[in-house]
Amino acid sequence: FPVKMAAPGAGGGGRRRPERALAALVLALALALALALAARGVSASASEEAQVRAKQFFSSGHTNNWAVLVCTSRFWFNYRHVANTLSVYRSVKRLGIPDSHIVLMLADDMACNPRNPKPATIFSHRNMELNVYGDSVEVDYRGYEVTVENFLRVLTGRLPPSTPRSKRLLSDDRSNILIYMTGHGGNGFLKFQDSEEITNVELGDAFEQMWQKRRYHELLFIIDTCQGASMYERFYSPNIMALASSQVGEDSLSHQPDLAIGVHLMDRYTYYLLEFLEDIWPASQNSMIDLFKVCPTSLCVSTPGHRTDLFQRNPGDVLITDFFGSVRKVEMTTDIIRLTRNDTESEQSHIPESQPTQALKYVDQLAVAQIIHQKPKRKDWHPPDGFILGLWSLILLVFFKTYGVKHLKHVF
Repeated sequence: FPVKMAAPGAGGGGRRRPERALAALVLALALALALALAARGVSASASEEAQVRAKQFFSSGHTNNWAVLVCTSRFWFNYRHVANTLSVYRSVKRLGIPDSHIVLMLADDMACNPRNPKPATIFSHRNMELNVYGDSVEVDYRGYEVTVENFLRVLTGRLPPSTPRSKRLLSDDRSNILIYMTGHGGNGFLKFQDSEEITNVELGDAFEQMWQKRRYHELLFIIDTCQGASMYERFYSPNIMALASSQVGEDSLSHQPDLAIGVHLMDRYTYYLLEFLEDIWPASQNSMIDLFKVCPTSLCVSTPGHRTDLFQRNPGDVLITDFFGSVRKVEMTTDIIRLTRNDTESEQSHIPESQPTQALKYVDQLAVAQIIHQKPKRKDWHPPDGFILGLWSLILLVFFKTYGVKHLKHVF
């Protein structure tokens, strides 16, 4: 029988077409699946990034900023201390803290001192380049108003009702407060007006009162004085970070002598602090770690110190503007962010988990009802007004009635 032979490759090619189509289809499906997974991964990473931004947004926990700036020295040769304080005042105003949230205390008015060759000016740089007094300085406490009592009353809020708002620290439990002090000090004290002193114990107790009365959320304390580190040794209240220009046993030295006025213009630590702050803007991301390095020993000729064990956040996560500025956190986003309860709370402490930490809380308010119903202490008896005078009048009247005037000489 005759057999018809197929042309070589004719039947094989027909069978390979479906196989190629199937392979192309599988490849297309695999590519589509890979693209879908990649898109899902990008979406997940974008969502995670949005969540991280939201957590950072709420991490600070404060809603307003305050500053208390104190110069405790009088007399012309302490010109630099007034310049120190006004320089910090200028920086915090530039970064957004308004005068209504600044309490400025200057123990002497160097701008109007008769020795000032240029009245109404105070300079912090050589050749009179920068006038830190300016035209818009609002001094809240000046001259003999700058006392230890007034300073402690400002911190604790124990002021007379007649005190104007400009002289009050109207902070709350969401306030970040910057306290800057400069003057002459020693081991455990800072002099006010060369006539009285505030000790580190008094300052620590004042901060504890502020915490118990919910007058701050976080507090940054900076002091430029001799043996400045001794002033924060007795602090024991939470959420306080402290910096000092010198260690115990060291002097805090002056800087930039000006031959025209015969005094130094600033102290070294504050000079380099202000030099650092000039490069800070409201949107800067510099942290407190950068602030710790502003004045090394080679420049300060002293050893600056800092204390962070009472602070509940990692200093590396704390922005400079959390204390030196007044930045309102606003961020526009089109992403859907699912906030949890923990996102709006402050970050956990950077203290290792192995160390037990007790939960921080405010004490209850004073038991006013119990205080009111307490029995008053028994007072010593005193005669009423005019009693003694009336008694003597009665004695003289009885004497005259009985003996007459002729016997009066026997009385005297």
